[in-house]
Amino acid sequence: MSDYIESETLELKEKYTDVICKEIVSFLNASGGTIIIGVKDDGTIVGAQKIDETLKKISDVITMQIEPNPQDEIHSELKFEAGKTLIWIYINKGNKNIYCQKKYGFSSNGCTIRIGTTCREMTPEQIRIRYEKNFTDTEYMLKKRSQSADLTFRELKIYYAEKGHHLADQSFETNLNLRNAEGEYNLLAELLADRNNTPFLFVKFQGMDKSAISERNDYGYGCLLTTYMKIKDRLKAENICISDTSVRPRYDRYLFDFDCVNEAVLNALVHNDWTITEPQISMFSNRLEILSHGGLPDGLTTKAFFEGISRPRNATLMRIFLSLGLTEHTGHGIPTIVKQYGRDVFDINDNYIKCTIPFNQEVLERQKNNVGLPVSASGGLNKTEQQILKYVLVQPDITAGELSAKINVTTRTVERNIASLQKKGKLVRNGSKRDGKWKVIG
Repeated sequence: MSDYIESETLELKEKYTDVICKEIVSFLNASGGTIIIGVKDDGTIVGAQKIDETLKKISDVITMQIEPNPQDEIHSELKFEAGKTLIWIYINKGNKNIYCQKKYGFSSNGCTIRIGTTCREMTPEQIRIRYEKNFTDTEYMLKKRSQSADLTFRELKIYYAEKGHHLADQSFETNLNLRNAEGEYNLLAELLADRNNTPFLFVKFQGMDKSAISERNDYGYGCLLTTYMKIKDRLKAENICISDTSVRPRYDRYLFDFDCVNEAVLNALVHNDWTITEPQISMFSNRLEILSHGGLPDGLTTKAFFEGISRPRNATLMRIFLSLGLTEHTGHGIPTIVKQYGRDVFDINDNYIKCTIPFNQEVLERQKNNVGLPVSASGGLNKTEQQILKYVLVQPDITAGELSAKINVTTRTVERNIASLQKKGKLVRNGSKRDGKWKVIG
């Protein structure tokens, strides 16, 4: 027997087992502790076996099986007692807010914490709070000063109010981390402000390369949430559908899988390095390309990326999207895209991530030949109605006269088609005829 007794900071192990990874994570997530290999639970010293092999296994656990890498928080040594060799592993309290076993990711299975003499799974809420704080503490977007000190957040407050989140004006900026440590507006605030200097281009090319532009729209210079909504509406308008009514139930084929494209756009927003430039969305005759800058965030491997392990470069921005119900923190976005289109649609390097969504060939052919393409192929809209929606998305206060000039039809034709769109529930007018704006309904 010895004086060793298991406690909140001491774990005794007769021999090495794979569960040691879980125990190290538990100490990292708590107040630290020590693991002694070569001592039974009752304190009997038996000595560690296969010393070199065991030390190598411990090293592999520390360097390869725990996220974030905890090497600086752990060290080991050999001690000799009662003629036996013991392996002592010293684990400090982690300098990050949360650690996990890589194979389980940031889930309850992967994130455990030492309580008493046992390792307990953390709750999803505990994980979420710690996970977000992990990256908030060092997030560049919160530290970098905004280019403008005169920012307003009327649209952002409306989004929160619509979701039932009533944040007091005096604490609004603090709760959303819109100022840096010096009290200045930061880059996050700039991106979410009603007005900013950040463009966001949607470029449509005539063919399969960038030699000829057919349309170039800028949805930026305002609140990023509004930019996202505009892009989402635009993509819905572009997503042609053909319907086969000869079978029951009716079979619809779309130009692209909208859920996958939406996930790609959301990922581009929350993973983009905004200190470089904004993401880009390009539409060609046969595909969509969604490009974000900065490559994979530090510590995220390609394997983990495809498995759906989420590590957003802009964690606070992700939290805002989450709180407004615009995305889910489930890590299902990338696996959803991969399941539908395969891994090859992603081009990943140190400088960018590009997701290329190919168009449905059958839809392209029927669109090209205009053979058997029913009115429902464009969501029940004729060509003039489709063009009106596209221009309204870009310029909500556009007039019938301006639409007439752009589409090359009479003002009366424009007015008749606007009335049709309103009747179909695709277009509504907010405000008066003089000062109001159009809003496209998805």
